Amino acid sequence: MDEHTRADVERAEAAIVEHYPRLVRLAYLVLPPSMGRHRRVLTAHGLVQRALPRARRRRPARGLPAQRGPLPESGYDLVRLRTLRLALAYEGRPGGGLSLVPVVWGLRLFPRAGGADELALDRALSAAPASVRAAIGLWHLEGLDEDAVRAVLERAGVEEPEAAQRAAAHLDAETGGGAAALLNSGEFDPCTVQARPTDLLRRRQRVRVSLALAAVLAIGGVATGVCGGGDRSGRAETPAQQALDPTRLVRTPNEQWADTSRVDFTAWPARGRQAGDQELLGRALRVWATPPDDARITATAGTSTRPPDHPPQLLYAGLIDNVMVVVLHDGERLVRYAEPEDATPTLHFARVDDADLTTGAGLVIGRGNGWMRYLLAPWIADVSTRDLLAPGAPPHGLHVAPDGVTDRIATPPAAGAGCGRWPVAQFRPSTRLGTVPPAFLLADLDDLVPVHLTYLPPPAAGQSNPAGQPTPAGGPREATDPQALRSWARTACSLGALRGAGVRSVNDWAFAEQQLPEGAGRATWVCSRAETWRGPGSVTVHFLPPAARPTDPGRIAGRAADTAACSRFGPYVVGDVHWRAGSGRWYLLAAGSRDVGALDATGGVRAAGPTGTLAAPAGPDARAEVVGRLRDGRSVRAVRP
Repeated sequence: MDEHTRADVERAEAAIVEHYPRLVRLAYLVLPPSMGRHRRVLTAHGLVQRALPRARRRRPARGLPAQRGPLPESGYDLVRLRTLRLALAYEGRPGGGLSLVPVVWGLRLFPRAGGADELALDRALSAAPASVRAAIGLWHLEGLDEDAVRAVLERAGVEEPEAAQRAAAHLDAETGGGAAALLNSGEFDPCTVQARPTDLLRRRQRVRVSLALAAVLAIGGVATGVCGGGDRSGRAETPAQQALDPTRLVRTPNEQWADTSRVDFTAWPARGRQAGDQELLGRALRVWATPPDDARITATAGTSTRPPDHPPQLLYAGLIDNVMVVVLHDGERLVRYAEPEDATPTLHFARVDDADLTTGAGLVIGRGNGWMRYLLAPWIADVSTRDLLAPGAPPHGLHVAPDGVTDRIATPPAAGAGCGRWPVAQFRPSTRLGTVPPAFLLADLDDLVPVHLTYLPPPAAGQSNPAGQPTPAGGPREATDPQALRSWARTACSLGALRGAGVRSVNDWAFAEQQLPEGAGRATWVCSRAETWRGPGSVTVHFLPPAARPTDPGRIAGRAADTAACSRFGPYVVGDVHWRAGSGRWYLLAAGSRDVGALDATGGVRAAGPTGTLAAPAGPDARAEVVGRLRDGRSVRAVRP
């Protein structure tokens, strides 16, 4: 255990006072994003305050001179090291672990919301280990060089500091060198926060109740003084007790969604015939806080099942197909409580932090054998269904009950049941939102929240990527026009591999078109990128040659998990396949996104192409390594199967 003199402690205290915002920002960056922003903000402040060491007095042995020790480190270096150790210790703890944090009642604290760049960086960081986030923080927030960062990481207890630095350098490169400016923005500043109430809707009522209660207590106090009895403890409800009180549930006004800049689950009103059933709501809260042994609990990847730490928001309570259902929202998660007749209760948890108009437009309120129902957001004016495998067919209208629950919708075929259809829902937002967004598609992938489908067409000839992005101006668009529907008709069946993975959105990016050998027509290369709520993304590269049927799935050229490829931070991609021409000859085909200026094949096939596409004669089993060369000299390897 480190020994610190009184002078060390005084220097450390001065450093914390002087550099407090800097230390809290570093702690916030290193802490697990799975904790949620509110708890992460409070924990970051708590860790820095706990980083102050204690002075330990030691008497030197008699007859021996005091030994000269190493020169003392600066007070700031000491508290920074202790802050890092405390923050790194949270890695891998369920739900971020428990610790002593500053207490905030009635408010949720969040750093200021950033733009698309900050959100994308936050997602990339959430997929990285704490040691990598620490390395990036020491570089960009502390300004240390590689040797100094390695030394600090070693002292903080990181087992492989070199590996952490390499991973941090890779992530930093994927951001195009913009991480330094983004990490110093308000999105990552836990000292400049926005506060949102947890119980604003009933505060006026509580004032009246409090005044009445004060009068009762005053009378009760007189009676107690006369009788000499009663409970004088004066204990107030703890936040945990308040969270389990159904009368404290937050209820958003019905029309708030039409008069707010935050269009997400926080704008949903409480709906359902049992929204006033205090017994049902109390049971749901108690099962959430302390699930019985026979309760069935499911959670999407990266979602905590921790009990509520404040009164959640009520979204729905009612009977759905003979099952009593309660849906709650705590600012970061949706929790669906289901109470079947004569059966054990179930809980389903799903992350929904940073939801928006599309990803917060609906949730799965009920599910059965081959069907499901949505509960719609109040800003959805109309919903219909369509089959992705029938791109030319018009959508079919869907009835919606007054409480926002849809009729039953067919679900996609189960795994192993073939792929003859792929039903999705088409949502049309209300004109009351002002500038009316276009209709959009949501697909059910067995999670509590459906997946938003988008499309990015191939770049027009001569078009360059603005700001190093793989997208034309405006980015991905809604997948509802004929070109987008034709693309999704050929890639829809690959969505089955994403079931239950906590996917937020999937974008089909037609990154290249290639003229096939022997006059066989024109093929399209598509990168389907799945973004998850927890941050990491995965890609599937499709090769789509001309086909007799509009739903022919083509070939899967490669897959990659936990990658930035085909995203803003990985705006380059290369794919390759072996293809057989009508003559019977086999070719190695490869293509890269627009910034790929040349392609090289090595190994069993040796060929080079001075453009973004390559076609070379090759046997069907010839193993080849394909690398694309960017115009700035960097290289990109093909995504492997």
